[in-house]
Amino acid sequence: MPSSISVRALTQIDDIDAHTWDALNDQSGGSYLCSHHFLKAFEITACVIPKTGWQAQHLIVESSPHENPAQKEVIAVMPLYVKGHSYGEFVFDWAWADAYQRNGLDYYPKWLCGVPFTPVSGARLLTSDKSRESAAQALMQWVQASKLSSLHVLYTTAVDQQALIDAGCLARTHTQFHWRNAKWPSFDAFLATLTQPKRKKIRAERRKVGQAGVEMTAKTGDQISPEDWQFFYRCYAHTYAMRGNKPYLTEAFFSAIDPAHCLLILASQEGQPVASALLLLDQTTDPISGQVMRKLYGRYWGGLAHIDCLHFEVAYYAPIQWAIENNIDVIEGGAQGEHKMARGFVPVQTQSAHWLAHPGFFEAVENYLTQERAGNAAYAASLNSPFRDDPHD
Repeated sequence: MPSSISVRALTQIDDIDAHTWDALNDQSGGSYLCSHHFLKAFEITACVIPKTGWQAQHLIVESSPHENPAQKEVIAVMPLYVKGHSYGEFVFDWAWADAYQRNGLDYYPKWLCGVPFTPVSGARLLTSDKSRESAAQALMQWVQASKLSSLHVLYTTAVDQQALIDAGCLARTHTQFHWRNAKWPSFDAFLATLTQPKRKKIRAERRKVGQAGVEMTAKTGDQISPEDWQFFYRCYAHTYAMRGNKPYLTEAFFSAIDPAHCLLILASQEGQPVASALLLLDQTTDPISGQVMRKLYGRYWGGLAHIDCLHFEVAYYAPIQWAIENNIDVIEGGAQGEHKMARGFVPVQTQSAHWLAHPGFFEAVENYLTQERAGNAAYAASLNSPFRDDPHD
């Protein structure tokens, strides 16, 4: 039956019911990070509001039969924002903004489609496979009509990326470092697959933490107490303060997200907490293959005492051990971080899609991204694997 497509934007995610949003999110893979609940947490705790440079404009794409235009069905939704800066994105376009300014043009405000402060790949066009092309085209038509400088769709899936390229976007690649579970029965079995220098270094670092009298505890869901959250936020805020920055996220944000999707690693010394790390626990289903993936996203860490090698234990080794014991498939380590390879992480190419309204800058950025993609591929290929080839090593 012939149908027509209409598009509208919402200035807060509560303007669409959670069931409608999450049903489309489920069709796209079902990540908690793109759920109504998680995105709402940013808004109700004032982390993502116009005052902080994030104006929600969540896109709603509806289809209706020509015979009955009032009979509308939501076929796609997208987490979309008007941004007044480039903070909290982890896909860096500061040079593009500077070039606009030097040429007397306004780069901000711009459009951003993605999850705030979260450099994790996932569906951005929340829709069914059959409607993905329509969703990408609707997004492009919306941003082109707005007259803003550009669109940036961050950390896309392969199918979303292709739909966006087909709709007129440019492709960009990035290198992250992920840990992948080979279904090792124990942490020692994982260590045995690393090269001898890596094994030696990790054992030495874990031994130093143990000799300092530090004990590790992993908590999730209802195991995490209000006091644990308060301590974690002290650590989180302290990390930013050491760099002279203000935290992006408020203490209320962490209280608003679902603790069932949180893994809190706590380190204590002589019964007193000294450091913590928060990882987000997720499960996604590939909409094409049906493959289910259990993931941890390592994002936040902080310590209130200086103990040699404590960061590696809290942010890497304890989470890896928990992942092995709990059948987690992947730990994504966040943006950048070649040092993660020494802890068993490997380089992975992530991607984003971009469109610029100015024809001259579109062409210039297109040429730049072609060179950048080649450079990223060469960089990833040049890195030596932390895993041994010789089984007798």
